Amino acid sequence: MSTTPILDVRRADDRLRTKIDWLDSRHSFSFGHHYDPENTHFGVLMVNNDDIVRAGAGFDTHPHRDMEIVTWVLRGSLVHQDSTGHSGVIYPGLAQRMSAGSGILHSEKNDSWRCAGATGSHAAEHDEPVRFVQMWVLPDEAGIEPGYEQLEIDDELLSGGLVPVASGMDAYADHSAIRIRNRYAAMHVARMRPDRPVTLPDAPFLHVFVARGEAALEGAGHLAEGDAVRIAGGGGRQLTTATGAEILVWEMHAALGHS
Repeated sequence: MSTTPILDVRRADDRLRTKIDWLDSRHSFSFGHHYDPENTHFGVLMVNNDDIVRAGAGFDTHPHRDMEIVTWVLRGSLVHQDSTGHSGVIYPGLAQRMSAGSGILHSEKNDSWRCAGATGSHAAEHDEPVRFVQMWVLPDEAGIEPGYEQLEIDDELLSGGLVPVASGMDAYADHSAIRIRNRYAAMHVARMRPDRPVTLPDAPFLHVFVARGEAALEGAGHLAEGDAVRIAGGGGRQLTTATGAEILVWEMHAALGHS
């Protein structure tokens, strides 16, 4: 029996917000002291935080457990350090995944100060804020060994199409930049061009987030920066843009508690 797809448009200004002197964070789902029992997750996606951190500041060392965490930087650069000895600088076009597993400590800081004298395409201004989207999904099993992976995929994004960025699905085993421990989920990014429509994957659950720019989704209409659409039961729709946009898409073939 066929069902009518459900498109749930969530506007940027309706997101929950945490704003303090060094952080401006917009939450697509319940997070921290912001709790809405009707908005805890979609599919297997539990967190989609749109964060801006001022220069010289960031998240001090803190713990995580049993979570797959994908970080995607939109502007500036972010320094990651964790208790397993991994460290790295994350910048636009570089995919990063941290598996918290049985337990991990990590910190994330705006890299502007350290890169103030750098040159090249990823050099940061002395006082540049860093903006990034951090997304969490549950792993297939609890208590796995913590891990870290990062890989630059800037060249692949030049096509303007959807690029698999993080995946636990066999379908993308030969394509995704980094692996996550959830066999039902994959995250894609497109740096869209006006001359190239993007077709969404076919999946029971899709979360489409406009990270930068503006786009239009078939059946949902105009989407501004920060808008999101939760789609249940309907893939294959087209995204277009008149001016350019950066889109983050989670393709999910299960919901929490189901497989």
